[in-house]
Amino acid sequence: MAQGAPSNTAGPVADATPSRDFDTVVVLDFGSQYSQLIARRVREVGVYSVLLPWDTPRHEIANLKPKGVILSGGPASVYDPGAPILPTWVLEEELPTLGICYGMHLLANALDGTVESAAKREYGSASISTIESSPLFQGLPDTIDVWMSHGDHVTRLPAGFAAIAGTSNAPIAAMSDGRRFGIQFHPEVVHTPLGRDLIRNFLVEVCRCRTDWTADHFIDSAVDQIRSTVGDGRVLLGLSGGVDSSVAAALIHRAIGDRLTPVFVDNGLLRLGETDLVREVFGRAFGMDLVFVDASERFLSNLEGVEDPEEKRRIVGAEFIRVFEIEAERHGPFEFLAQGTLYPDVIESTSPDTKAAVKIKTHHNVGGLPADLSFSLIEPLRYLFKDEVRAVGRALGLPNEIVERQPFPGPGLSVRIIGPVTAADLALLRQADAVVREEIDALGPESGVWQYFAVLLPIRSVGVMGDDRTYGRVCAVRAVASEDAMTADWARLPSETLARISTRIVNEVHGITRVVYDISSKPPSTIEWE
Repeated sequence: MAQGAPSNTAGPVADATPSRDFDTVVVLDFGSQYSQLIARRVREVGVYSVLLPWDTPRHEIANLKPKGVILSGGPASVYDPGAPILPTWVLEEELPTLGICYGMHLLANALDGTVESAAKREYGSASISTIESSPLFQGLPDTIDVWMSHGDHVTRLPAGFAAIAGTSNAPIAAMSDGRRFGIQFHPEVVHTPLGRDLIRNFLVEVCRCRTDWTADHFIDSAVDQIRSTVGDGRVLLGLSGGVDSSVAAALIHRAIGDRLTPVFVDNGLLRLGETDLVREVFGRAFGMDLVFVDASERFLSNLEGVEDPEEKRRIVGAEFIRVFEIEAERHGPFEFLAQGTLYPDVIESTSPDTKAAVKIKTHHNVGGLPADLSFSLIEPLRYLFKDEVRAVGRALGLPNEIVERQPFPGPGLSVRIIGPVTAADLALLRQADAVVREEIDALGPESGVWQYFAVLLPIRSVGVMGDDRTYGRVCAVRAVASEDAMTADWARLPSETLARISTRIVNEVHGITRVVYDISSKPPSTIEWE
């Protein structure tokens, strides 16, 4: 292992600074639950976006050379003591600006307009009507359906602004002075059907951005950045077999060739048949030498008796690093450790990149890394959403077996067993999960299911099989539909499929006597149970 490497550096390849080839728009996060969606909608138009806390220093923004700024919503009121304020540079730089909900209130308040508490909170669907023409509504109908979520509203426009759309409850539902725009509704959510078109208008018609943020363009830029960062060094990559680490491996291999060494660690927390599948598919698809390590006993020993999911994540993350360090001694030296960290991982773990957000859970490869990490991290996918990663994988020529694999948590089945992890419970869960995956796989891609799996619960339930009383475990089935894992809805599986899953698990997995189906959405739940 290389000595003197930086300690736990945060993504030296894929930092917040894109290639200068891309037009960039900055999304300032004021604490909205939808901030990540804003950034994603901008990417969907083909423009690179960076999500940053509202109080990010001005020089960091200047380094990005943004062509526009979007101000997110937020839970605060502009007149509350200690509420986030509009950074002075937003007005001084004279960049095209779009303020959404709280972002609109910030603009109005900073420019001597008036924001007041509404007599009636507006939450849900509404119809807005345009009052005068604006590039923001170019090509859109005069009346559009939108999603509202606000308790305050603008009651007096700033000087030079005009109301460009309104509703019966919010006469100033949109305002503009020609360069700066404020809207009371949320165009980033699916409940505003034409919201993407509105965002596109802001990016293209107002900011004059090029829409060339594509998978091919990203690959070229990322390869250049990897080569620049790694130089003549060598990279050790932790391969899980999932789409994220596999795409990261293909991307880094394109950049530095055989100076990449991928390591697949069987941590004893994998799904049924996973080890054989990964070794076979990876060898066939990549043509790289794969280092295989069976560390299952080590992981299970360290997880013994641990119930807290955050502690599970910490242990798994730390043990992965320790195994990589051992392999680095055998196959090294290596200066860099590569991971398939994605933007949602960073967001949910509340890294310094997203300090305005509340931590939902620690991802093992973000907040679960040990403080004494002796590698520099290479995370070329750190600012990509899952759908963008799949697009990059396809552009790199990876097989569908890899690109279309459903997400699997880094801590593996340890966070799908509620309570302590044991070898016996892992065996039960593997069998139940295999049934769930087999039955839902049979529905084909037209089912629209994003992710599906089984969860083993720490309770027992009375049942009857034959003439005997049973007292077995309970298994929960989770299946969701989603575009990017930031939001998800429970999948409306056919009743026949659910019936087969239940019957098969109870009959084939000895020890489970009851099956339940999870019908909660994200939010308020997360996709994983832990």
